[in-house]
Amino acid sequence: MLENYLHSKGEEALYLGQQFSRSFIEKNIAPEDVISIHKTSIEELIKDMPADVSVSFDFLIEMMIHYGLALKEHQSLIRKQEVIQTEMDIAVRVQSTLLQTTTPMLEGLDIGWISKPSKQMNGDYVYFLKETEQEVCLAVADIIGKGMSAAMHMSMVKFGMDSLRYEKRSPFEVLSFINKMVEQSIADSMFISMFYGKYDTENSVFRYSSAGHEPALFYRASEDSYSLLESKGLLLGVQAEAVYEERTVRLEENDFIAIMTDGVTETRTDKGFIEMDVIENLLHEVRLESAQAMVDYLFNELSKMQNYELHDDFTLVILKKTN
Repeated sequence: MLENYLHSKGEEALYLGQQFSRSFIEKNIAPEDVISIHKTSIEELIKDMPADVSVSFDFLIEMMIHYGLALKEHQSLIRKQEVIQTEMDIAVRVQSTLLQTTTPMLEGLDIGWISKPSKQMNGDYVYFLKETEQEVCLAVADIIGKGMSAAMHMSMVKFGMDSLRYEKRSPFEVLSFINKMVEQSIADSMFISMFYGKYDTENSVFRYSSAGHEPALFYRASEDSYSLLESKGLLLGVQAEAVYEERTVRLEENDFIAIMTDGVTETRTDKGFIEMDVIENLLHEVRLESAQAMVDYLFNELSKMQNYELHDDFTLVILKKTN
């Protein structure tokens, strides 16, 4: 074929060469072997070929040896990445199915929330439970750890809370129960922070406990002021017999509570991490809007500050007393 092409330089000879090259692929012949065959053939056809040309083929063969090894390694890496991506896609679908929650409707309480993963898997979790027509419970959790393992552990937490659905336990009791389950079940390198609260519309009292979670932000409309809802308690999974403090706050009309993960409080800009007063000021601008409008506004503004690139999972829940 090479001889025919050298004499004719025609398209037909070139086409035959292209077709023949497929057999190299089918037989898994390395690039350097193809060049070696070409070198041997051209040396037979051109008897007086300059020595430098022959040596240049040796140089090319050495290059192709390393190229072939790098190519095989690259192709192997791509195949592994495809397998990982397939597993990740399955995990994302499983997570979105297992961790679904429904926003409860209660008279006198407006609820808005958002939970956006920074990557494919979400390490944050929001859970709502309407115990009675007057009471609603919620949990906001953040697992320290990422990937499929973190998602599966968060699913376990969700099932644990589902098992308490009809027991009407107080926030500190819920955290104590979940903590013991987590301590026995998950890896030592993984911990979970959680804020758990229960709101009663009859007396407008919000009871809450925290397992090492970000303090909730409380806005008192009558005083036009903010305060933090702090409660002592270790991260879930650290110590089986951990004790969780429970506190209460009474809401008045237009008061609201913002419960968030560190993906909100640790928003990063070109100048560094934002201060809490940035969040307070942004929420203050829309304090008369609905809870969901407030959530969406804060998310959009903080996303804008980060050039719309989340550095961590972003989760925010707002409870607002309407009357």
